[in-house]
Amino acid sequence: MIQKIDVPVSVELCHDHKLRRTYPRLVVWEGKDYPIEKIGYHHTFFEGRVLHHVFSVSAKAMFFRLDLNSENLTWRVKEIADGLPD
Repeated sequence: MIQKIDVPVSVELCHDHKLRRTYPRLVVWEGKDYPIEKIGYHHTFFEGRVLHHVFSVSAKAMFFRLDLNSENLTWRVKEIADGLPD
């Protein structure tokens, strides 16, 4: 079931200088760790002058749409899904 939400979340970010890649590696949501297994889509958008990075990731049969606000470096979960039908 897909749920649209907007709550703060902790995310561990990793940068690999050899691959020149920066990506989320772990989501800590509601007291549980979700190691990210796959990054599906990454895009950016501006909200006024603030750049947002949006990552669609899967971890432990869960899907998260994560939003990184580049002005204050905070993460929010915008959407979750548990893989079950609605």
